Amino acid sequence: MSYDAIGRRYAQAIFEIGKEEGNALALADQIQDFAKSYSDSDELKTVLENPMVPEATRESIVLELAQKCGASASAQKALRVVTRRRRLRALPDIARHLRRLCDEDARVVRAEVISAGPLGDGYLGRLKAELERATGQKVVLSHSVDAALIGGVITRIGDRVIDGSLRSRLATLREAALTN
Repeated sequence: MSYDAIGRRYAQAIFEIGKEEGNALALADQIQDFAKSYSDSDELKTVLENPMVPEATRESIVLELAQKCGASASAQKALRVVTRRRRLRALPDIARHLRRLCDEDARVVRAEVISAGPLGDGYLGRLKAELERATGQKVVLSHSVDAALIGGVITRIGDRVIDGSLRSRLATLREAALTN
């Protein structure tokens, strides 16, 4: 079952509450932290998704974990609703959509740069500035290393991919050689 549509609806409601209270970004961070804790623990998922566990017990576990994660009263209320409606499996989607809504509201776009090796801060700074100029929005850049690229970089901004990797270029050359 896809929880994307469920996640979108809950995220929209939580976002609107956060906007009204003026803490949408903090609320998104808190929900994301809880969703990560939930996703990372198979034991927690097993207990919280077990229909034999009483609702009161399930709710108290969620609230205790939320408090340990530093969740605000608004985040705890949202998590309580998600728990009561048995939508905990949708938490990762809720967190993802909530982050997207906050980013759209703040005119922020997230970009991922994958390179064959570590990149210097100067290069990443220039790349970020160029992406901000191209998109007209503030860019939050994350960087990861994938040695399989051989060389070059791949940049992902939303659903756009700019593949400047040597692996991609070699694949294109191989394809061209095979078709000729």
